[in-house]
Amino acid sequence: MSEKPIFLVTHPRACSTAFERVFMTRDDILECVHEPFGDSFYYGPERLSERYADDPAARESSGFANTTYRDVLERLEKDGSKGKRVFIKDMAYYLMPPDGKPATIAPSLSGGGAAASTNGTNGDTARGGAEDGNPTVLPLAVLERFHWTFLIRHPRRGIPSYFRCCVPPLDAVTGFMRFLPSEAGYAELRRVFDYLRARGLASSAPGGAGGGDVTVVDADDLLDRPAPAVAAFCARVGLPFRPDMLAWGDPAGQDRVAAAFAKWRGFHNDAIQSTGLAARPHAQAALTDEEEDEQWRQKFGDEAQKVIRACVDENLPHYEYLKSFAMKF
Repeated sequence: MSEKPIFLVTHPRACSTAFERVFMTRDDILECVHEPFGDSFYYGPERLSERYADDPAARESSGFANTTYRDVLERLEKDGSKGKRVFIKDMAYYLMPPDGKPATIAPSLSGGGAAASTNGTNGDTARGGAEDGNPTVLPLAVLERFHWTFLIRHPRRGIPSYFRCCVPPLDAVTGFMRFLPSEAGYAELRRVFDYLRARGLASSAPGGAGGGDVTVVDADDLLDRPAPAVAAFCARVGLPFRPDMLAWGDPAGQDRVAAAFAKWRGFHNDAIQSTGLAARPHAQAALTDEEEDEQWRQKFGDEAQKVIRACVDENLPHYEYLKSFAMKF
């Protein structure tokens, strides 16, 4: 069984932080790292996001204004030298330019060095060379180091939840003052998944959970049957499962989690305050599109409802495609 670092990639509001918390209970065997590539994606000299492009003060105050993709990988290597297996949770879109733009390898990973990447942002920076078919700024030789896990959630639930974090009143806490459809993250997950599949890291057969060094987990399966889902995942990645992984709340553990999640204020409050992962008592109600639209209109207004619906509809095919590969248990 592979002992590769486990790289959990997801999209915003996919219940991934609850899943991550499960594995943070195993600090005896795991070194958990929370969203490290956001540092280089949003703030560093190789940044790809437009979110802080015109806000150098925010980039500087983050503490990551000089963080390159190589810096993040070196940090992960250091974490892996502590005698524990590394468990990384991150967003797939942190690894590639937004809006489907072609990717080239980050200069710090292609011999150009960080100094070659200080001319701009959002894909206009002087960058390294491209790798055939690779949608990310990480070389294939780096991607092959990990066991990849794709955690997905239906966009009708994930996208409105993320939208809420980018508008008043919660935007004052998160610091995300507008919703960017490019951060929905579903298309990026699919592009990474298909690239890994093309390179032989994942099975081509739907229903096979990806196969090889790739696993797909659906959030609804996790929330409906957490113990079987976590046990099946542990078996796939070579981790010993214990039922007590689904319960937490000791003060030291809570403090450790709060510190790990602090850099993304407002996004993880539910997970920070939780004390375990239990099966939800009933299945979520199935709403018609019209009922959803009205619900979103009541919460966010007419224009916001149109933005959310467009984003949900755009990303639904990506979700359904990835779901066809989701782990069965």
